[in-house]
Amino acid sequence: MRILCLVSLVCASFFCRAQDIVPIIVTDAKSGKPLEFVVIAVDRKYAGTTDSSGTYVARPTAGKHEFSFNLTGYAAKDTVIELSGLKKLAINLNEDASLEEVVVVASTRNNRRIENNPTKVEVLGLEEMNEEAGVRPANIASILGDVSGIQIQQSSAISGNSNVRIQGLGGRYTQILRDGMPLYDGFAGGFGILTVPPLDLKQIELIKGSASTLYGAGAISGLINLISKRPLAKQELDILANYTTLKEVNANVYAAKRYGKFGYNLFAGYTHQQAVDVNTDGLSDLPRTSSFVIHPRIFYYPGPKTTIYVGYNGAFDNRKGGDMSVLEQQPDSIHRFYESNISQRHTGEFLAERRFLNNSRMTVKGNLSSFSKQTRTNLNHDEGRQLSYFGEASALFPFNAHDVIVGVNVVGNNYHTISPDSASLKHFDNSAVGVFAQLDLTIKEHTSVEAGLRYDQQKQYGGFLLPRVAVFHQFNAHWGSRLGFGMGYKTPSPLVQQNLDYSILDMLPPDSHVKPEISYGYNAELNFRTDMGTHTSLFINQAFFLTQIENPILFDANAAGKIFLQNAERPTVSRGFDTYVKLETKTWEFYLGYTYTDARYKYRSGNDFIPLTPKNRLAFVVVKSVSKQLSAGVEASYFGRQYRYDGTQTPDYVFLAAMARYQIGRRITLVLNGENLLDYRMSRVEPLYTGSISNPSFKPLWAPIDGRVINLSVRWKLNP
Repeated sequence: MRILCLVSLVCASFFCRAQDIVPIIVTDAKSGKPLEFVVIAVDRKYAGTTDSSGTYVARPTAGKHEFSFNLTGYAAKDTVIELSGLKKLAINLNEDASLEEVVVVASTRNNRRIENNPTKVEVLGLEEMNEEAGVRPANIASILGDVSGIQIQQSSAISGNSNVRIQGLGGRYTQILRDGMPLYDGFAGGFGILTVPPLDLKQIELIKGSASTLYGAGAISGLINLISKRPLAKQELDILANYTTLKEVNANVYAAKRYGKFGYNLFAGYTHQQAVDVNTDGLSDLPRTSSFVIHPRIFYYPGPKTTIYVGYNGAFDNRKGGDMSVLEQQPDSIHRFYESNISQRHTGEFLAERRFLNNSRMTVKGNLSSFSKQTRTNLNHDEGRQLSYFGEASALFPFNAHDVIVGVNVVGNNYHTISPDSASLKHFDNSAVGVFAQLDLTIKEHTSVEAGLRYDQQKQYGGFLLPRVAVFHQFNAHWGSRLGFGMGYKTPSPLVQQNLDYSILDMLPPDSHVKPEISYGYNAELNFRTDMGTHTSLFINQAFFLTQIENPILFDANAAGKIFLQNAERPTVSRGFDTYVKLETKTWEFYLGYTYTDARYKYRSGNDFIPLTPKNRLAFVVVKSVSKQLSAGVEASYFGRQYRYDGTQTPDYVFLAAMARYQIGRRITLVLNGENLLDYRMSRVEPLYTGSISNPSFKPLWAPIDGRVINLSVRWKLNP
């Protein structure tokens, strides 16, 4: 009898537990079709997604709760529901043709909301990409330079090549990824960001400070992840044409569509820039450029939770600068200087991703890339090629309020000098195999922690252990804070990006005694957010940073002018703070950003400030939506004094830009934009070169050299 009662009680408990669930079925309001992958949040916290039948199983708790339902292509629905006593719940979503893709941050790899993530990720979303496509359609250099704490450093007056610097450190300490995979490292970094048009991107994700655990050792000063667009259910066709007063022409097109289990997207863009001598010194300030980019991808969806794609990314760039007489085909015995750079990038890419019912996820991805560049001058010729590869398998396992991320990857590149045979640097290999793990914890609802560890086995330099920890705490509805620490490393390489461009012909292979650089990065920040009425919000962020690099690698020249690598005895240290204020109303948007950077080479005696690094930088943006058709904005940036390499200081200056956007009907958009309206140029302060026009020696660049430019773009979208 006791056994029978016990069995009955157990069965009853299972029966009661089975009843303690409420299926929520989400459907299309018009067709009644079940909607899969609807993102559901309860009380502003991520809860899960619907399955292939449009169902999410909820477990009722006492009282009313705020539910939010979001799906790409549908208007979000927010409602207050009390599930207790319900057997099931039906939710209908209405299509909204004005909505684009939902922002999902890839750089965190977890399921957390970006606001509550211990790692601070700044996202330039699809709206910003659309704006930038009309303002500067050729590449993303301009929009990256608008972000506080990020500096676009032009390293060559002849080719226009630039690199990205974060928090005062050199470009080699910034990790640039394309869809989470390295593509612009070493020799292949040449002209990298100058061949990425914003129309091909869904968003740009930025992490300032150490981020090496999940994405590789090189993310010392920060990480930039370029996320490509993916096809939607509706046919997309986007065509853009642009012309500037500095004789640049752009033509870009993007097309995409998903057909059931298959889909595609295709970007193609062409840029032509005529050579322009802005300061009339006889040498080009803008090189003659022809650039073509193509990026097709094929998608396959074998099941509702599986995505597979393969793609190709090709970039073909031809630049020639120098004496305008040579560029105009009128050389003589005096006017003969020129530099030509022809580069090609061929990349194959793939990804396979599988999601499971408990929101766990497995991903396998990789790329294989060949980058070649040949440089010709009136004196010599060199050509090199780098083959790069990357492969990764990773998994996300959610456990209640916690996540576990694990993975393994292999990354490497192989450089070969094709010509001349006399080059000292003939080959260079760099590869590593890494394993990584990160545990994301939620503690008492308002506190979350990330604890991660990476181990890399590097081919030449052995093993590296890279820990990282970050904490986020929400004090109340308005105040929150973050703290973080992480390590990274950079192995000796003569091919990394520098503030000054060096010829391959001058490079020497690194000696065996040169040690890898080791970094220690710290960050802290305080956030304030409040809503001041229905359409008004204020956000303030105060961040502090400190990065110390031990064994910093120096590029020095020997008596013969050859560039060799050596370690400094004391560290490189960059510290400072970043203040960010954003105020939004229904028709106005204000942004104010100030960055203070104290970046020093501690191994230098006397003046140890890192050259070409403004200690003070201020940026201000105001945008007004005049009507549904018309919007306008003004942007101003202040650059403080910088130290030149000879220890003297540059003057400070202001960069001013303005933009107006007008919508014609539903499909056509006109953008009139002006950059550097004050026409501030380095050449107004000092000559850009020393020596003769036959053999010029160019100075390091600390300000714009191209002057004022006005552009007009026309954009037509099939589905606005």
